[in-house]
Amino acid sequence: MRQRTFVITSGPDELKDLSLTLDQMAGEVRLREQQLENANKELESFNYSVSHDLRAPLRAIAGFSRMILKKEAERFDEETRRHFQVIMDNVENMGRIIDDLLAFSRLGRQEVTKVALDMEALIRDVWQELMAIHPDRKMSLAIGKMPTASGDQTLIRQVYGNLLGNAVKFTQGRNPAMIETGCIAGDEGTVYYVRDNGIGFDMKYHDVLFGVFKRLHTNEEYEGTGIGLAIVQRIIHRHGGRIWAEGEVDKGATFYFTIPTQQG
Repeated sequence: MRQRTFVITSGPDELKDLSLTLDQMAGEVRLREQQLENANKELESFNYSVSHDLRAPLRAIAGFSRMILKKEAERFDEETRRHFQVIMDNVENMGRIIDDLLAFSRLGRQEVTKVALDMEALIRDVWQELMAIHPDRKMSLAIGKMPTASGDQTLIRQVYGNLLGNAVKFTQGRNPAMIETGCIAGDEGTVYYVRDNGIGFDMKYHDVLFGVFKRLHTNEEYEGTGIGLAIVQRIIHRHGGRIWAEGEVDKGATFYFTIPTQQG
């Protein structure tokens, strides 16, 4: 086969102009990166401040509600007592939202310390805690063979805590609830997954699953703050990996994620 040789000739002026253009582009990229970094820091600071400042009025609402109920409960009718209970339940839920918001904002600043992770042992540890919280549920967990991974133990444990916790939550009504964890080989290396036989979801809503406060179900159907999967996604991104999900309504869901050995 005949080889073809291409020769590009440019004069000094053209090369100078090209060099200036590349320098300008690099400068604009650095400027955009700095602006994005500053915006993220401001957003995290705002998130932390708002979440922190909300605690005081919430404590006041809860405290005065309990005090009024304790002092006047006998004088209230059943409907009035129920209203006060609704107030306190909502205060408690708001407290959980604030805790999750603070956790979400801290993830942007928290250092990722990678160590060798025994994924199977980590999953068993998380599962034991979930079993203790739900002693009356009939649930089974299958743990597949997994190689040692590299990641921040506290953060990856939180990933499995959230994903397995969601699997437990969304398999309510299944008898038994069947949950499976494991890994497969993918183009990006090892792909970890958590699969369940729960209510699943419509894939057209896939893009909103990992957004803050993006929920596919009401709090009356399934409790939650709408931040858990956003936290999981941020943890995986901090490890240089990615996360995605597949599901079908009433046929369960599977969440996949990667955690590359090298920081991305």
